[in-house]
Amino acid sequence: MEEMEEELKCPVCGSFYREPIILPCSHNICMACARNILVQTPDAESPRSRRASGSAASDYDYLDLDKMSLYSEADSGYGSYGGFASAPTTPCQKSPNGIRVFPPAVPPPAHPQPQHHLLQHPGSLPPIPRNSCITCPQCHRSLILDERGLRGFPKNRVLEGVVDRYQQSKAAALKCQLCEKSPKEATVMCEQCDVFYCEPCRMRCHPPRGPLAKHRLVPPAQGRVSRQLSPRKISTCTEHELENHSMYCVQCKIPVCYQCLEEGRHASHEVKALGAMWKLHKGQLSQALNILSERAKEAQEFLVQLRNMVQQIQNSVEFEACLVAQCDALIDALNRRKVQLLSRVNGEHEHKLKVVRDQIAHCTVKLRQTTGLMEYCLEVIKENDPSGFLQISDALIRRVHMTESQWGKGTLTPRMTSDFDLTLDSGPLLQTIHQLDFVQMKVPSTVPAAPILQLEECCSNSNSATLSWKQPPLSTVQVEGYILELDDGNGGQFREVYVGKETMCTVDGLHFNSTYNSRVKAFNKTGVSQYSQTLVLQTSETGLNPCELKSLGAVAWFTFDSSSAHPDIIFSNDNLTVTCSSYDDRVVLGNTGFSRGVHYWEMTVDRYDNHPDPAFGVARIDTLKDVMLGKDDKAWAMYVDNNRSWFMHNNSHTNRTEGGISKACTVGVLLDLNNRILIFSINDEPQGPIAFEKMEGLLFPAISLNRNVQVTLHSGLAIPEFYIQRHVEHPTSLC
Repeated sequence: MEEMEEELKCPVCGSFYREPIILPCSHNICMACARNILVQTPDAESPRSRRASGSAASDYDYLDLDKMSLYSEADSGYGSYGGFASAPTTPCQKSPNGIRVFPPAVPPPAHPQPQHHLLQHPGSLPPIPRNSCITCPQCHRSLILDERGLRGFPKNRVLEGVVDRYQQSKAAALKCQLCEKSPKEATVMCEQCDVFYCEPCRMRCHPPRGPLAKHRLVPPAQGRVSRQLSPRKISTCTEHELENHSMYCVQCKIPVCYQCLEEGRHASHEVKALGAMWKLHKGQLSQALNILSERAKEAQEFLVQLRNMVQQIQNSVEFEACLVAQCDALIDALNRRKVQLLSRVNGEHEHKLKVVRDQIAHCTVKLRQTTGLMEYCLEVIKENDPSGFLQISDALIRRVHMTESQWGKGTLTPRMTSDFDLTLDSGPLLQTIHQLDFVQMKVPSTVPAAPILQLEECCSNSNSATLSWKQPPLSTVQVEGYILELDDGNGGQFREVYVGKETMCTVDGLHFNSTYNSRVKAFNKTGVSQYSQTLVLQTSETGLNPCELKSLGAVAWFTFDSSSAHPDIIFSNDNLTVTCSSYDDRVVLGNTGFSRGVHYWEMTVDRYDNHPDPAFGVARIDTLKDVMLGKDDKAWAMYVDNNRSWFMHNNSHTNRTEGGISKACTVGVLLDLNNRILIFSINDEPQGPIAFEKMEGLLFPAISLNRNVQVTLHSGLAIPEFYIQRHVEHPTSLC
């Protein structure tokens, strides 16, 4: 639990939290520290419209940071407000965590004009002056307090309880309660007997047989925590102090009371039962923690591997010995070159050590932060206070997802191998001795590991199949190439269909209506790896000539892919209907990718509020999921509002076309990979010219939308009449 300690310390004072409050940005701060960093602003710069409320982040109007500079490194250690001449600037200090804080003001002299100093001695606890401003010491967001002052911020009772338990668990070791003289350190606690035992007393007084065999024995620290867990506290509303929290506002994401629903600003908001949302958010946090736990486990294994690499690099002195032996056998002219070659070897040695040690340090810090967050979240889950938990659960879930994404692809891959890629070639003649240099000819000492098939990128289309694979994340063995094998589609012998260095291959010319088994293996100079798992692929039922579009029917039925979608996407109707919980655009892909053939699908607009601009199109599997579709170079899209549409790729907007969408409209997407083009339609009519050309590779159906839009997918559709007619008039474009 030591890694969790940083989660329990105030960013201002650097000590454990005391009476922590939750700021609108979801960060925490001690009540006393919050009072110490308050700054008073002039009336002229604080409009009445900027009203702060501690009940919801959405109600805060943050100060314009161009006007307010509280934590600038260029202000010579002083925090001030531009144009506020009546209040003198106050010297800043820095907390143990490096955050600038404002100390209490020095008491004014006896006779000068009275000035309204905001920061008094903490013990006096004066009232908060009007137009007081507080800035979060972590994200530096600023806001003006309302008439309630700091009392408007909810107290973080969950964090306070975790801090208390952590401090108590760090106290002296628990003693046995049955030792008569000099009690020994307890080793277990019986939850039924509520007694701490040392090992001899447990064997004597609590044998593991008979009627006591069913008692549950736990470690002493866990037993102490179970004793200290307090019954569920009933929290009161910050705006109506006599009312208890009873419901949860979905829009504001905070617990509310009945009076808030009847009289307050939550009257028109969607609310749900407090207990149900408590269980839902606990489940979401637990699921996120499971994923993060797997990442932490991989990181621990990765650190062991890196430390072993350091040992191997430090013990790899045979290269120097070999180099010296070869150089000593050469003539005098070679000795002058020997010094330079030794320098090269030493430089490579130091470079490898530096790279691996730097990666160990980086990974250790990140793992410590991850472990601390995990332990803190686990302690939060133990809390029995629903409203307290829900006050911080959203922020914790976001932090867990963000931390898990930081352990993504490439993070757990060594940046350097432990092998030295240097071999001295002693064959050149004497006259070429001054051109002598190392020959990089690395020979692997072991065979590669079996490749892993990337199932999300493997698919079949018509009579072709596309397969994708990769090496295991922790594999450091050099791979020279791969061998892809398929059977005959009838359970017969496997045959090689591809040999090369690529990790993706499309096999054409397969039999229709056949089931193929596929597998792949890697090889290097040492040998061949084991086979990957066997993947079964089904080809289409009939073969269709692209020139006969009138008889062409879609051969791919698919749904939206919940595993790769942004977490804010909401699925229903067996993953055929999607919407979003965020006001920002979020991306979701189809669960089938295409690399050959002609494909057409439609999306019906079920709900369209406030004139948003959803985007429809195709994308690579690794396109950005938190921006509008088409913002990066891995997506091709048409975004449309209620009046017009544009095509977009790599954030470039083209071909503005009149005509928009509304509720019950149908947007069609036609991907013709035979001719490498992408076309859009609205209500069965083409929308603009050909949107994109030179389309190739593995492409997935995609859409981006926000909470104002809901669409339903229709796949497996026939090619639309307008496209058939176009190619009946110009048949050469398809043949």
